[in-house]
Amino acid sequence: MYGFNATLGLPFDEAIERVLAALKLEGFGVLSDIDVQRAMKEKLGVDMPPYRILGACNPTLAHKALQAEPDIGLLLPCNVVVRQETESHVTVAFIDPLVMMGMVDKPEVQAVAKDAEQRLRRICDGLIH
Repeated sequence: MYGFNATLGLPFDEAIERVLAALKLEGFGVLSDIDVQRAMKEKLGVDMPPYRILGACNPTLAHKALQAEPDIGLLLPCNVVVRQETESHVTVAFIDPLVMMGMVDKPEVQAVAKDAEQRLRRICDGLIH
């Protein structure tokens, strides 16, 4: 697998708020917020349930990774998907930084990936409990 996820029994907007707050507690900001539902409607005229891709970034970790490998920006930020399954069930999926950064053979990058992975897993686990 290339990620891990949690299912929340919340309305979509509440799930988004909870995810943003949890990311902030672990030092992540959101650099991008792609509203896939809106884009599909505007570009293709297709209706779909709410679906957002949050580009989460921890500045300290990003800086360390960029110092070790300048082109690591190709693999940043860490994407978090929030998608509505039913009226009161939302899935929150996180990219696994260890998998994503696995193709970079530098110990410094692997250390950053491990740190990011641990933080994102804490967020994921915290959303469930």
